Formats: sequence, C-alpha cells, structure tokens
Amino acid sequence: MVGIDRTAYDSQQLGVLDDLLAASARGPDVRDLFQHLCAVGPRLVPYDEAQLVVSSGRLAARRYACTHDGGFEQTDATAVETIPEGTEPQLLDAVPGGDRRLQSGLKVPVKIGNRVVGALALFSRRPHAYSSSDLTYAERLANFVSLALMRQGLAEQARDVAVERQRSAEIEASAELLRTISDVLDIRTVFPRISEIAKKMLPHDALAMVFVDRDRHFVRQAASPADFPDPPHVTTNVPMPKESIIEDLSTALLPVEPADAFAPVVAAGYRSYLGVRIPARQQMLELAFWSKRPAAFNARDVQVARRIADYVALSVSHEQLVGAERQIAEAQARAERLEARIEMLSQELDSKTRVVGESAEWRDVLKRATQVAETNTTVLVTGESGTGKEVVARFIHRASANSRGPFVALNCAALPEQLLESELFGYERGAFTSAHQAKPGQIEMASGGVLFLDEVTEMSLSAQAKFLRVLQEREFQRLGGTRMLKANIRVIAATNRDLRKAVERGDFREDLLYRLQVFDIVIPPLRERRADIMPISKALLQDLSRSFARPPAGLTQDAREALLRYHWPGNVRELRNVLERAAILCEGGLISAEHLALRAVDKAPGAASTDLSTIERETVAQVLNECRWNKTRAANRLGLTRSQLYMRLEKYGIEEPARR
Repeated sequence: MVGIDRTAYDSQQLGVLDDLLAASARGPDVRDLFQHLCAVGPRLVPYDEAQLVVSSGRLAARRYACTHDGGFEQTDATAVETIPEGTEPQLLDAVPGGDRRLQSGLKVPVKIGNRVVGALALFSRRPHAYSSSDLTYAERLANFVSLALMRQGLAEQARDVAVERQRSAEIEASAELLRTISDVLDIRTVFPRISEIAKKMLPHDALAMVFVDRDRHFVRQAASPADFPDPPHVTTNVPMPKESIIEDLSTALLPVEPADAFAPVVAAGYRSYLGVRIPARQQMLELAFWSKRPAAFNARDVQVARRIADYVALSVSHEQLVGAERQIAEAQARAERLEARIEMLSQELDSKTRVVGESAEWRDVLKRATQVAETNTTVLVTGESGTGKEVVARFIHRASANSRGPFVALNCAALPEQLLESELFGYERGAFTSAHQAKPGQIEMASGGVLFLDEVTEMSLSAQAKFLRVLQEREFQRLGGTRMLKANIRVIAATNRDLRKAVERGDFREDLLYRLQVFDIVIPPLRERRADIMPISKALLQDLSRSFARPPAGLTQDAREALLRYHWPGNVRELRNVLERAAILCEGGLISAEHLALRAVDKAPGAASTDLSTIERETVAQVLNECRWNKTRAANRLGLTRSQLYMRLEKYGIEEPARR
C-alpha cells in the first residue's frame, strides 16, 4: 500500500463526514452504513481491511468485514471476535488471529451512551501504520455506526409499538366481534356488522359466508355488502384445502364448475380472494374475503382470517345447537301433549270402549291413533279377533274434530251379501220385493262422523267395487236409486286377516286395499303384551261388578298367575268372557284359578311353548264341549262371531261327536 499523506486527507475530512452523515440519515441499516464506510473511510483513515462487530437490538453479535479492493462478508461473531471488555481506543502492533498479511491496526469501541455495543477495527499491511490521531478519526467513524445503531433501535421500537398497536386493535376488534355475535341466534342478521369489525383486523371490500355440503356444493348464506354478486351454486372438482388465496380472479384458473361461476364477481370489480374453511358443528363453513385490488392478501393474512372464521363458526355452532335443542324441546312438548291427550281421551271413553293398557306396544297403538285422529285420513286397523279394533276405532273418532258426529259400526261378516249392500248403501222403495219404503244405509247414517267397517275382508267383490267409488268420489247410490248422494264420512276399516294374501287369492280388490291402507295401525295380540293382562282384568272386573248383586272380591294369586300364563287365542274378548264366567262362579268371593277354567298350556321344563294353532284348536274344542255344542254360546265364550267360529271348525277339522 502507498504511504499515508495525512496533509492530503485533511482537506477531505469534512466531505467524508458529511457523506457518512448523509448515509446514516438515509436509513438505520448497519450493514448498509458499514459498506458505505468501507467505501469512503479510506479517505479519512487509510486501511487494508476493516472489521465491525456489533450486537444490535434482539440480534446476536454479528461480524462485518471488508477489504480495500471491495471484498465483503457478514458472519456471526466468534468468541474471539466478540465485543471487547475495554472502552478505550487501542493501537494494535499485532493483529489478532495470526494473519501475517496484516502488520498493524487500531480498535475503537462502538457505544450507545456509556454502554459498549461493538467495536470497529482497521488494519494495515504496514507495521506501525497508525498513530493517536488516527484513533480520533476512527472514533468519529465509530460514532456514525453508533448513530446507525441508535436509529436501528428506534426503528425496532417503532415497529414494536406498531405491532403492539396492531395487536391491541385486533384484540379490541376480537372482543367487539365476540360481543356482536354472542347473543345472536341467526348470524345473518348481523353479518354487515361482522364485516365492518373484521375490516379493522383484515381489510377487505366484501365478506361472504358460505356452507359447503358433502357433495362439495358451495351455498352462500350471507354477504356484505348486500349487493355483492350472487354467483350460481358452485361445485369444486378438487380436494378443498383449509385456506386458499387467489391473487387475480381475472387471470386465475379456478378449479370449480361451472368455469365462469365467478364471472359476476369479476364483473363487479373484485380481483383477489382469501378463503378459509373450518368445521361448524354439522357443516363445513367457508369465510371468503374479497378485494378490488389484485394481490391484496398474503400468507400472513391467513392467521387473522382463520381467527375471524373461528368466531363466526362458534356462533354458527351455537345457532345449530340452540336449533337442535329447540327441536328436541318442541318434540318433547309434542310428545307430552300427545300423552296428555291420550290420557284424557282414554278417561272420557265409556266402559264398553275403555282404553286400558300399560305396555309399550299398546301405548304405541294409542300414539298412532291420536296422531291420525286429527286428520280425515282413512285408517285400516288390523289384528287378531278380540284385540280391540273397534275400541281403537272409537278412540280415533273421539279424538277427531268430528267427534260430535255419529259413530256407525257395521260387521261385514255378520251379514249375507245382499243384506250387506242394502245395509251399507240403503235402498229405494221397490228396489226389491220387500222394499215397501225407502231406507237410508249406514253410509248416510254416519254422515258427519265415522263409518267403522269391521271384518272388511268379508265384503263381497260387488260391494267392494261400489264401496271403492265411495272412497274415490265420495258419492254413492242407494239400491234401486238413480240419484247420487254425497258420502260425508270418515272410514275406519278393520280385519283380522292378511289383506295382501286375500288380494293374491282374488278375494279382495287391490285398488280398494290401497284406498283403505292409507294409514295402518296394527294391534298386537294380548299374548305379546302381557303387561296389559292385569290392568285389563282389573278394568273388566270393575265393569262386571256393576251388573252383579254380589260382585267378585278380586283375584287370588294363583288366578293372576293363570291369567298371565294363558296364551289368549281370543284375546281381550276371551278374557272378558272368562272373567264374567268366573265372577258368576265365585259368588262374591275371590276368583281363583279353578273359577277361570283355563286349559293348562305349560309343558315340561325346558320344552318349547305349545304351538298357538294347537292351543286355539284345543280351546275351541273344549269350549264347544262345555257349551254342549251350542255354537252361539261357544262363539260368545270365545269372543268370536258365528261365521268366525265356523271358519275355525273348518280350519281345524273339528266335528260334533255323534250323539248316542
């Protein structure tokens, strides 16, 4: 290196200092200032290499080094290169690190106030190149580094203040957002306010709330402003990420169908988009931020957007939970009203049609009956003979809006074909030989009320065809008449047979089946609801007591066990007949098992229960023998009609024994 001519440098000192002052004023970056110092410093203190070690703000100690030929490097400071303990400038006759190229140097501290925060060192390849005056100039250079460090500290503090202010603003906005949505049951009503508050946290021109269903259909629920374009339902054809950013909607290839779904949004001037998706109880919620500036959103905004979405999802989940609780409460209230109505109607019915039972099966029957009673729907009640089909029909009538109208019951199995049609439709004078005057039928008698058709499967095909017209057209003709009459009735039909099998055999019209089976109620047999046997027995004994001078005192334990053990092929009707007979035999005392005269049905322990057909056959034969084959009395005992009894005699091949 050439010799140092300090006189030549004296005229340049002021210019160098002004240059460094201007460089430090441009910005607080220490690296930039050091590089500038390396460029202009030799005009003040010549050197072959300069090094700066500083610890600035939150950063670890850094080492900067440059050479007179323009070389530059920046590294973390090593233990040897850390800030010196001393605070006085030093002339160095030996260079640390054993670099033989450098023969001498100087080191001055970099201070902020009285605190040493770094060191500036200048080195020369000539021995003894520096004097005390060079230390003074080097201190001036270090002062510019100190100034830059102070400006950098102030900038960091300013950034900290800005971040803290932003954080405070976000916290305040978050609290305001929570207050806005905390008591709202429909977030759509306050969505414009949510957008207004969210702008303090994440600037945007429009905000939309969208639900995504399982088929990836996007359905918008709310938007602010209100005139934000409403695109058609959109379907995505790719897996949906948790968040997505579109920098320019006008040029981006959108993975949705239809491809031009966002054309209205683009036409309205919106250019960029940020969307975050989050589960909201039962659905996937997307909160979409829109801006009219391209590239308005970046990755740093995602966290803020997700925080806002969390609040919105919380409100939506709360809304869904409240809605679910409301539905549960309403369903419970409806169930309670239904139970109360069932109880009221059960108590209001007279003793002949008393509705008694505690089993879940029976309560379900009454529940269905109460539900359909409020409508004018045709009802089909099915179940074995004696299960209480007419009781259920009367219950429906009593619970209906036309309960003040008549309840007319017609047993289709009890009448011959010709008589059934005349009873059902009525006839005009002269319709047949004995028709001396006109007579209204049961349809007319039931006007404004209920027509109950028991054993409807016993209706002839001819009567079925005529009755089908009643259900379809709500009109009919009397036998021998030409005038159409209106059928202002509700029909409740009942049968103990399988209507579908009757259709297959050709005994019943399929179209009539569909008309009758609009709402069906199946009554389980008594043997399938044993919890009802004792309550029904108690109610029946109370009814029977009113017609006895010496009513029975009750049931013995063995009688109760016998009643519960018996399979009741005749169901409730048979139970009533058994109890009535027992009430006579007990002569005012307790009814015991021997008064019931029930045939034992138990088998050996561990064996399967007796086949119900066998039980029914043996029961019918036993009752016929006890009634001396008086079929009318036997049918009454069994709770059957005569036609039903004859059907069982034929079914089981039971014949009256020859009399001697």
